Formats: sequence, structure tokens, C-alpha cells
Amino acid sequence: MENYSQHNKIIISGGGTGGHIFPAISIANALKKLQPAVEILFVGALGRMEMEKVPAAGYKIIGLPISGFQRKISLGNILVILKLMYSLVKARGIIKDFKPQVAVGVGGYASGPLLKIASQKGIPTVIQEQNSYAGVTNKLLAKKASKICVAYEEMDRFFSKEKIILTGNPVRQDLEDIAGKEAEAIAFFELDPTKKTILILGGSLGARSVNNSIAGSLEQLKNAPVQVIWQTGPRYFDEMKLKVDASNAKNVKVMAFISRMDLAYAAANLVISRAGAGTISELCLVQKACILVPSPNVAEDHQTKNALALVAKNAAILIKDAEAQQTLVSSALDLIGKPDELARLSDNIKTMAQLGSAKRIALEIFKLIHE
Repeated sequence: MENYSQHNKIIISGGGTGGHIFPAISIANALKKLQPAVEILFVGALGRMEMEKVPAAGYKIIGLPISGFQRKISLGNILVILKLMYSLVKARGIIKDFKPQVAVGVGGYASGPLLKIASQKGIPTVIQEQNSYAGVTNKLLAKKASKICVAYEEMDRFFSKEKIILTGNPVRQDLEDIAGKEAEAIAFFELDPTKKTILILGGSLGARSVNNSIAGSLEQLKNAPVQVIWQTGPRYFDEMKLKVDASNAKNVKVMAFISRMDLAYAAANLVISRAGAGTISELCLVQKACILVPSPNVAEDHQTKNALALVAKNAAILIKDAEAQQTLVSSALDLIGKPDELARLSDNIKTMAQLGSAKRIALEIFKLIHE
């Protein structure tokens, strides 16, 4: 093991959703494991999820007053521009005070101003591009980036080939090995070991169309020989819980948020999910057959592109968001009754897994400091 300097200082910026935040925390944990004395500062967007999740993981975070542009022409975009200008000034101050040796961007609003100022100051920058289709901000930042860590092949469509390193997306460490946790999972969720389990994930913030599809098909699920773990996201939980109670679907367990994702995956025979990059990386790692319902409300429709990368390898089923309410539950019940098809999807998705991604990214960050 290389003996890295005791005084390394690294900034990690970005967030907005669990798909950005959990990989960022995984990278920080990997840096700490390699060099316990490393000093890490997070920079996020005020009012977003990272301002709560990062301190809970034991790291300091500073918030920038930044938000995204509205797609339609709006007076609100004038405020967004003012916030962006103020965020650039604040990012300059953060870099001046903290003096990082490397700045890492994981995507999300805050990574733009922070990495732009770091590049101007001659500080090496690392971009972690999680999706199969690069976002506008990362394409702009990539011109000055030192290294670009990616999760999909053929990313030289967007970035300079010599900067790209295929690392995969970091996932929560407890997912690296879920083998042997099935009995614990069945006990934890109070499941029937004789029934197949469908795990439904709406993402960390929830997914209205996925939730509505399940809510509209509770009778169908209630009468099927399956059991369901349904993560609704906090904003939809009360509404969906009322519907489950009213339908008396005792085989449907509804939860706002799942704290033990390792056990949720261990219990599942089939996963229904959005197609965020982090979730897809988790599904590859845990080798689960899945039906993906890409969100249409994301920049450049990148979730559809993520899902299609799996579909091209016969590693997932894709159902369009607009068709979910008509076909999602019937497709899931049909698929879960076909063990050979479940096994084929599982075998194919397994080939796309990237192991030890957080450590690989951490090593690339330390290499930059010592080059």
C-alpha cells in the first residue's frame, strides 16, 4: 500500500438526488480507508438532500445557493442566473480557504461552479460521470478535467479518450456481497419464504407514475401468489399507505424509505425501478432481474439511454413511463412466473457489474496528487 501524504485535502462537489450523493459518500469513504488523515470537504446545493445526508455520514458540507434552469422561458431563470453568479463567488472563497489538491465533481448543481473555479485556479479536477449519456455540465467541465471516471463503455462519444477511466459507479458498500443474506432479509421484512418477492423502488425522492401504476393494480397484486416490498419515497408514502390499507392487500409492504437496501435486494426475485445510474449500478452488482421505467423528467432523457444500454445486452426489460399504468404490473407478474427468463436477465446483468469502483476512483484521485 502506498504511503500517501498525511495532509491531502480533497473537495467533493455535487448531489441533488441519492444517485449522486451515495456514490460521493462512497468515494469519500474509500479515500478515508486508503488515507485516514485525508481532509475531505463536500460542497452541495442549499436545500437539497445532500445537506442532510452528507453530515449524517460524518462529513462537513458547505451549501451553494444554486438551482437548475427551468426548461420553459421564465422570469425565475433570471434568479437562477443571479444564484449561479453568487455561487461562483462563493466557490472561489471556498477554494481559497480550503486549498484542495484535487476537486471531484459527481454531478448535480453544485459541481458546475466548484469545478469551474478549481480549473481556473489550476487545481486538478476529476469528473465522475454516472450515466451512459453525458450531461451538458459535465461535457463543458470535461474540457479542463484531468480525469473522467465513467460507468459505461464508448464514452469517448462525449469525452477525450485519453482522460477516460472505466471505473463503474460507486455503490453502497453493504451491497458488495448480499450472498447468504436471504434468510436475514426474509426475517427483516417479515416475508413468506415460499413466495416470490417483487421489490419496487421509486428512487430516493419517489416516482409518481410508478407509484400510481402500483396503486392502480393493488387488486391484481393482492390476488397474485407474490409478495411486494414497495418503497414509495417520502412524499407519496401517506397517500399510498392509505390505498394499500383500503385494498387490504396484506402481501404488499409499503415503506417511505428502505434503510437496509442490502436486505431488500437479497429478498427480491424481481426489481421494478427507475433507471438512474446509481440504481442500475446496484442492480448489476446484486445481479437482479429488473424492469426499468425511465423517468421522462430528467435532462436529455438520460435514464432511457441508461436503460437501453442494458436492454441492448438482454439484461433488463424497459417499460416506457407513459405505458406503465397499463402494462407494468401485468408484465411483472408474467415475468416472475418465468424462472428461466429471470435467470437469463440475472446472468446478463451480472456481466455489466464493476467491482470496487469507489476504491478505483479514490486511487486515481491520489495518483493525481502525487503525479
